[in-house]
Amino acid sequence: MTNSKKKTEKEKFYLTTPIYYPSGKWHLGHCYTTVYGDAIARFKRMEGYDVFYLTGTDEHGQKIEKRAESAGVSPKEFVDGLVGEIKELWSALNVSYTKFIRTTDDYHVKAVQKIFKKLYDKGDVYKSKYKGKYCTPCESFWTESQLVDGKCPDCGREVQETEEESYFFKLSKYAPQVRKLLTETDFLQPESRVNEMVNNFIDAGLEDVAVSRTSFKWGVPVEFDKGHIVYVWVDALSNYITALGYNGEKESADMKRFWPADLHLMAKEIVRFHSIIWPAMLMALDLPLPKKVVGHGWLLFGGDKMSKSKGNVVDPFILKERYGADALRYYLLRAMPFGADGAYTSEALLTRINSELCNDLGNLVRRTMKMNEQYFAGKLHKGKESEEDAAIIAKTNALYGAVKQDMDAYRPQQALEKIFDLVGTANKYIDLTKPWVLVKENKTARLEQVLYVLTEAIRVIGVLLLPFVPETGEKILASLKLAPPETNDGLIYGNVKSYETVALDALFPRLNVEKELEELEKLASGSKAENEEVKTEEKKQVNEQENEYITIDDFFRTKLKVAEVVACEKVEKADKLLKLTLKVGEETRTVVSGIAKHYTPEEMVGKRVVLVCNLKPRNMRGITSEGMILCASEGDKLVLVSPETAIGSGAEVC
Repeated sequence: MTNSKKKTEKEKFYLTTPIYYPSGKWHLGHCYTTVYGDAIARFKRMEGYDVFYLTGTDEHGQKIEKRAESAGVSPKEFVDGLVGEIKELWSALNVSYTKFIRTTDDYHVKAVQKIFKKLYDKGDVYKSKYKGKYCTPCESFWTESQLVDGKCPDCGREVQETEEESYFFKLSKYAPQVRKLLTETDFLQPESRVNEMVNNFIDAGLEDVAVSRTSFKWGVPVEFDKGHIVYVWVDALSNYITALGYNGEKESADMKRFWPADLHLMAKEIVRFHSIIWPAMLMALDLPLPKKVVGHGWLLFGGDKMSKSKGNVVDPFILKERYGADALRYYLLRAMPFGADGAYTSEALLTRINSELCNDLGNLVRRTMKMNEQYFAGKLHKGKESEEDAAIIAKTNALYGAVKQDMDAYRPQQALEKIFDLVGTANKYIDLTKPWVLVKENKTARLEQVLYVLTEAIRVIGVLLLPFVPETGEKILASLKLAPPETNDGLIYGNVKSYETVALDALFPRLNVEKELEELEKLASGSKAENEEVKTEEKKQVNEQENEYITIDDFFRTKLKVAEVVACEKVEKADKLLKLTLKVGEETRTVVSGIAKHYTPEEMVGKRVVLVCNLKPRNMRGITSEGMILCASEGDKLVLVSPETAIGSGAEVC
């Protein structure tokens, strides 16, 4: 076994996972990449590396601008209300990131402006006009040949013909270097992604890419051309260096220490940006390239990519609350083969919890600790080995090397398979040695050696489980009265000569699969309305761009009533929001509206307004808003829509 790096010899390891669009609805598909990255980061730390693990949120773009406008708040206020949710999710799943970057962070915005100017000054960014296909939900430009049945190849939705003035990055200039990078090195993994990038994009003719927009405002302003904002290719991708302090001019200590990145980890749909556009940008900036880009497969639900817009969301908060973070982490890491798609079913999750975590691992640890306590009061010493011990000792000694080989190749599924292979061997060893028979035959020395062998195997298993299921690994080591080690040193049989163990409760409770499936179905049906609302909202945004008409039936589904404002106050820490208490006939409602810059609370009291009263309630700054009041706007001017003459509250608008 190769010894771990000593503290005085620490090498760096810089790992990134994608910065996510703050959707407000996080699903299990989001969790896979980040948990995958966390397992690698934890393993590298145990090997003695100085690990910098970066994740965060991508907060600019047309989608955010439109959703904020619908909510009656500024885009920044809108994303501020959502970022806490993803941080809460990563905390719930024990994700040990080093830094969380937001693309609205001041230092990032300033750095992106300098990077854009540097590319412009070098001649790699130029102004022209963009005309082509654009997918608003994915915020992606596509050529006609890249579309699938005329639709976005990533999400399958309609695209719009777009024409606007843009700055372009000379991506075509770097096509030969990028092709060489992909075909002559192992920069991109797995190999199937290489073939896809080369055949579908580079050899098909790599076109220059638009890197600014003028059709919306929510983004990083181009300093030398105020009508433009920096588009996602420069804004979001630059986070990997701006997070380290790079500002387009000079390098920080972290930039010198950690760049180039050792691993960019992501789902396959964004491999194109990271393996083609990002390397070309770095070449233009005269910066070293990342060492490795790994594009994993999708987590599929019912044969389709898990996506909030498709209504097949599996809520990780619900699963974590019911089964614990480790069960969820284990399923994600064990069920997804390297590079390929994996399928999620609740039954598969529950079955793995019962068979692998509860039966195989849980029973091994519980039975062994119970026998240790029952037969030796928990005190064990290394004894004389026999031929029966050879196979399990050999596997125990080989496990770290095998797991390391897989983790160095970023294959957590295979690493877990090898750990659980030793779990299976240990359970078979119990059946082979029959400790209960040794007790009856009064073979105390042999019994102690058998339990010592099992306990040593469990120790190695517990340590190597720490990157994958950290809470479980810590519980196992606590039953051995051992603290989690700082490194992977000592993962060989016999390293701990004696033990004083304690009994352990079940690591994972056994589940009634049928009952749990029924409960999950109830919870899922409760969230279907919310999923449908998301789908309707995104479809509405697309339709608005296409200027589609609505039918008279669509119009009459909207219920409008006159409401009287009986109380009004400002929403704390929200410059644009007022909280209105409305009398609607005999009913009282609370509505949050983004009109604070046009009306004071005192002005609003007593006014009659028109209320859209059949909107689904939504949470805004911790307040449940039960509808929307109608306003008209012209430029910077905004006025309420009110009845022409006095009419009772609750009157229908028709």
